[in-house]
Amino acid sequence: MSNGANSEAWIKAENLHRGYSVGKKRVEVLHGINLEINRGEKIFLCGPSGAGKTTLMYILAGLERPEEGTVWIDGVNLYAQSRRQQARIRNQRMSYIFQNYYLMPELTALENVMVPAMIGGKDLTKKAEESLDRVGLSKRIDHLPAELSGGEQQRVAIARALVNSPQIIFADEPTGNLDSRNGSQVMDMLINLTKEDDVTLVVVTHDESLATHGDRKLIVKDGVIA
Repeated sequence: MSNGANSEAWIKAENLHRGYSVGKKRVEVLHGINLEINRGEKIFLCGPSGAGKTTLMYILAGLERPEEGTVWIDGVNLYAQSRRQQARIRNQRMSYIFQNYYLMPELTALENVMVPAMIGGKDLTKKAEESLDRVGLSKRIDHLPAELSGGEQQRVAIARALVNSPQIIFADEPTGNLDSRNGSQVMDMLINLTKEDDVTLVVVTHDESLATHGDRKLIVKDGVIA
């Protein structure tokens, strides 16, 4: 997919700006951020609440368009693509993990893991079973989310993120609803699994101690990388 332009970095952001209007007030969130992430790198975006780290991740992940600036994914200008092409890139190349798990309550752990594959029109039942086994939940595949602990639900979300064999995983406060012990275990698991698969990982967290798990910690403060 790479066209050679800007291909020295797997993910590259140039001069990102983003702001919002709150009533009559204008709030500037990102102020010209430049960033490069190499393939397979584990990056932690840290900083205080409201610093812009989640907005930055959403823009890198193709979920929110910048008002100014460019995002390159493997040499492809993400926001120069049509909406359909952007959706294809997100579905085929990226996965997402969120603080609130976003599991469907009426589906079993196995069925929840299979959701991304079903959206892509694939039958990945065996792959989903393997993903749950990798996160230590092979005996819980028929359980509903309500029958699982918070740590187990987040492990289901990790298995779901891995099932489509993504090249990039974006994780927004993935341990935010867990205590420190479970949070550290989940983060260790996420780092180890993405290392095994050579997946690029971008994690947003307010807990800077978790950033010791990764390759690089970037502090986002007042809309810039400090």
